Amino acid sequence: MTHEVKVHPLVSPWGRFGLYGFFIDAPEPAIVDTGIASSPAEGMAPALAALGRRIEDVRWILLTHGHIDHVGGAHALWELTGRRAQVVIHEADAPLLRSRRAHVQNYLDVRQGYLNDPDGEAKQTAAAEAVISGEMEPTLLVKGGETLSLGGDVDVSVHAIPGHTAGSVAYVVDGQRSVFVGDAVQVHGAANGFPGYEDPDAYRASVRYLLDEVRPRHLYLGHPYRRADGVAYGVELDAAQAEEALRESLDIEARVGAAARRCLRAGLAETDSPYSPFAPVAEEVGYTGDPALEPSPFFTTLHGYRRSFHP
Repeated sequence: MTHEVKVHPLVSPWGRFGLYGFFIDAPEPAIVDTGIASSPAEGMAPALAALGRRIEDVRWILLTHGHIDHVGGAHALWELTGRRAQVVIHEADAPLLRSRRAHVQNYLDVRQGYLNDPDGEAKQTAAAEAVISGEMEPTLLVKGGETLSLGGDVDVSVHAIPGHTAGSVAYVVDGQRSVFVGDAVQVHGAANGFPGYEDPDAYRASVRYLLDEVRPRHLYLGHPYRRADGVAYGVELDAAQAEEALRESLDIEARVGAAARRCLRAGLAETDSPYSPFAPVAEEVGYTGDPALEPSPFFTTLHGYRRSFHP
């Protein structure tokens, strides 16, 4: 690569969140993650116009994982490119791009069992209808190990980094180690203040892989994740910040994991606590947030430890 490819954050509002995508200004331009249904037209198109770029010219839509706030705008963005952009997602998360119902089922399979919300399925169904712009088949499925050419001498390598979801991937602009990880590096969580991952063992291994093997020079996060002291990183981290965030993610996972295993060895007990049956974990790690606030990372993460626990 003869010159560094510029990366621009694209911010779209959604309730208490800002949704972040990134524009890779390559000969074949790419957008990493798409927010929700309204994001491409209301957030991305104006931001690109301000840069002197056109959303119609985007040729790659790179999805880091299948969660609703990252793939919800994919169909709308694809339409705005005249259906010419390649839509890329890991095969394990592709069902979440193909089907709104898959998001509802994801909720029913894990979080509903802890939240006991009689209206939960209806709420999730309504949310999927409202914020997913359309069900679609990806144009390119990846597993990790692929290299995508964005024209000229700009290549992006795909790295499987499961844990947050089974199909989480990192996209790395080769030669400058600009690394897009979506939500695969949680530090101490985002708005809910708790790290969210479905598979603790895979998450730990993926964070270690990013730290030891990928070694980001620029790390781009899906949300402003927080340190243990509650102070948020931005979504664009330099090399030193990236190393700190990755090391702290490992430290926090170790604390949560140790507390979870102690709780599981003692035996789970249903109580009146909003953290039930994992109240001892919340107490040990000092978590005082609302565990019912979607996307409920507390229960997603603790369910992951419960599923993989071996006494």
